[in-house]
This record gives sequence, C-alpha cells and structure tokens, in this order.
Amino acid sequence: MWEKFKVAFKKHRTTILSTVAVLFVIGLVVPLPLYAEKPGSAENLANYIKVNKKAPKLNGQFMLTSVALVPLNAITLMMNVVDPAADIQTKAEALGGNQNMADDQKVNQIYMKTSVNEAKANAYKAAKVPYQRQFNGIYVMGIQPDSNFKKKLAVRDTIDSIDHQKYDSAKAFQKTIRSRKVGSNLTVGYQRDKKHYEATGKTVPLAGTKDLSGIGIVLTDDVDVKSKFPITADLGDLGGPSGGLMFSLEMYDAMSPVDLARGRKIAGTGTIDKDGHVGEIGGIDKKVIAANRAGVKIFLAPYIKPNDLTKKYEEKGLTNYQLAKKTAKKYAPDMKVIPIETFDQAVTELSK
Repeated sequence: MWEKFKVAFKKHRTTILSTVAVLFVIGLVVPLPLYAEKPGSAENLANYIKVNKKAPKLNGQFMLTSVALVPLNAITLMMNVVDPAADIQTKAEALGGNQNMADDQKVNQIYMKTSVNEAKANAYKAAKVPYQRQFNGIYVMGIQPDSNFKKKLAVRDTIDSIDHQKYDSAKAFQKTIRSRKVGSNLTVGYQRDKKHYEATGKTVPLAGTKDLSGIGIVLTDDVDVKSKFPITADLGDLGGPSGGLMFSLEMYDAMSPVDLARGRKIAGTGTIDKDGHVGEIGGIDKKVIAANRAGVKIFLAPYIKPNDLTKKYEEKGLTNYQLAKKTAKKYAPDMKVIPIETFDQAVTELSK
C-alpha cells in the first residue's frame, strides 16, 4: 500500500502540493465566527492620564490591565485551543450581543468615558477638590430589533430630550417614557457628531412586560465631571468599564499629599460608580496573568460574597476574587490578591 501511495504521490505531486498550499492560505485568511480571549497588557496609567495638564509623577505605578480579543481562523484556532491561558468564544459571546466589532468598540468607548468620569468624581471627593458633575443625557448602547427607532438612532448617540423637554437624570427620562401608553408617539432629540437631530416614533413594550413603554434601547448616563484642577485621560483604543478603580487611585495619588503607591507596582481591575462602589468585570484571570508578566506583586480584585447564584452565573462559576486567587496560585504564586468592595477600602488597604 505504501508503494502505491508513493507512486500516486509522484504522479500527482504538483496537484497535491498546490491543494495543500491553497488550503493553508485559506486557513490563514478566512475568518471564523470565533474569537480567543487572551491575556492583554499591564500599562502604567501615568502614561495616559494628565492631572492639572501634567503627567503624574508618583512613587510607584498604578497599572491598567487588559484582555486581548483575537479573531480566529483555522490556523490560529488550532494554536489557541492548546493555549491554557486562552478561552475560545463565539462571536456573540465576544462582542456582548453587538452586531459587529465597530459597534462593540463604540460601546466600549462609552464605558471607558463613563469609568474615567466616575473615577474623577471619586478622586476629587477623596482629595477634597471642588468639582461639578454635568449630566448631558443618555447614551444609546444598543437598539432592540423591535424598536421603532432602530433605523433612526445609532449606538453612541446621546439622547438629550423627549418631546423637546430636557431632564437631569436617566431615571427622569425613563419615568417620562414609561408614563406614556405603549404605541404612543415620542419625539426624541439626540446628539451625533456634535450635531443635533430629532426622530419621532412609537413606543414599544419594555422587554418582559406588556404595558410599560420604552423606545427599545439599552442606555447609560452621559456625564462629564469637571474641575478647575483638570484631569484628562487618553487611552487610545483601550475601552470598557473595568479601569474605573485603578483610574481613581492614580488620580487620587497624583492630587493628594499621600504616597499611596509607595514605590510599588500595583495592578487591578473593577468598575466604579459615583459613590465609590467597585463592581465585577470579565476576564479577570487573563488580567492577573498580564499583571504577572509585567512584574506586579499586588493585584486589587473586585469582591462580592459568593452564593449559589454566583456559582451558576459567574465566569467559570467563581466570583472575580475567587478566580483571581485561583489564577494567581497557578501563574503568580508570589502575587498578593486583595479583595476590594469600595474605593475607600482600596485606599485603606494600600496605606497599610
């Protein structure tokens, strides 16, 4: 049989090699509806944030950790399947329900802007620096298929009025819309690329209800936090809400007389709200690995109390803190993982 195969191979050598070459090229260039979630980087926030128009000069580093999302083809799929630090995800899982990468990037830029502003609020408050919180409207984060505004609104628009009336919070917008009957006409005023537009359409039932009106969008607050002691952040292509805690610590250390970093490399993750509560995020195991590769020995992880629901719905059945501890034990045994619930607690722990 082997002799027959060698004869056939010699006879069709050119055709076989050409076919293999074509299949290899196809494997390199044809994308699959799959992504690999992998460890990203750990970046010194002093390179991205300016406090009072200057880069912070701290005695140490607060580091922003990230997750890399890599589109896959046949070749890279095989490479990542055997990588213990990579998780293979479907397109829907990777893009969080967004239709395409462009919309996903827009949503993550909204999350980033929001987290920077909430971090400013916490840092200003802790450093006793006066500031103003300005509500601009509500961001469009997603549009439901049944929305009558799906061909009029777009992800990243800011809705600033309903029937020409402005409001001072997202709750006020929602209360007004829900007070109307399902099927009522509404005129929505919105900002896009610094220009103002209006769109009219009928309300639809909120998901899971029959008689509560909505316009069929996913939303979040569009807020600016300003002070005579300005803070700016230019994170480039980085997006998402998970940098909130670390932003606030970097800003606070730069503005206050305390030496919070004390010569250390401190990494971490977690969302933050205007009251300083730290929230969970995705991919914390990848972020611990990224921090370890950057030489970090202290990692701040969001903490919630484990229960039966966390086992059912949390990533890999573990809370952020549990998964961070487990990952550090395997990849970074010298790293100390500290559970954090609030901004104030993080300051206290780092001051010890």
